[in-house]
Amino acid sequence: MGKRLEDKVAIVTGSAKGIGFATAQRFAQEGAKVIIADVNPVAVENAAAQIPGSEGYVMNVTERASIQAAVDQIMQRYGRIDILINNAGITQDARLVKMTEAQFDAVIDVNLKGVFNCTQLIVPHMLEAGQGAIVNASSVVGIYGNFGQTNYSATKFGVIGFTKTWARELGPKGIRVNAVCPGFISTEMVKAMPENILKDIEKRSWLGRLGTPEEMANVYLFLASDEASYVNGVALEASGGISL
Repeated sequence: MGKRLEDKVAIVTGSAKGIGFATAQRFAQEGAKVIIADVNPVAVENAAAQIPGSEGYVMNVTERASIQAAVDQIMQRYGRIDILINNAGITQDARLVKMTEAQFDAVIDVNLKGVFNCTQLIVPHMLEAGQGAIVNASSVVGIYGNFGQTNYSATKFGVIGFTKTWARELGPKGIRVNAVCPGFISTEMVKAMPENILKDIEKRSWLGRLGTPEEMANVYLFLASDEASYVNGVALEASGGISL
């Protein structure tokens, strides 16, 4: 069996670490030309050095000029972009009564507007090619909400809204759009949570543990590959059954 993403050009935003890094790694193993796009130049360089067949691009999803510059370079080099994984995201948690406007705006800017920015600037190239796959990072928090995450959960609900809308707009043009809703995955972002809360999460998952970035990468791989050729507009929960 051939590699599942042979010669596809895939951009993974926020891929210097965490789920994004694991996804970039998995895509490269499956034959993709992987673009590691992240905001920190040193982290981008380190990540690209660890993944054979990848290239690093410094990209800030909140700055359209930064995205456009990277996209122009990628198009010049490869002439195509087949897959976009909108993975970049941040948290700035606080209860509603304590949340500052700056905390709210920062998370909306990266997690929601950033997904809009990247997709709007990359989709024209997919439309020209008449094919493509977009996978957006939502979260179980984008289905059920979460204490202390007014801003984050709003963005993740919003990303599902993007996914459903773009699946309708772009599906007829040969571009599939789906979302992944990870549960609690053992990344730096999650491991920073208090120990007692992590223990509680493990108890709530019917598999009795946190997920791994590699397990999420496999879900992204499926949705980005031709194996999911008739999957469009879904928000796939990958949470160990935490919502049951």
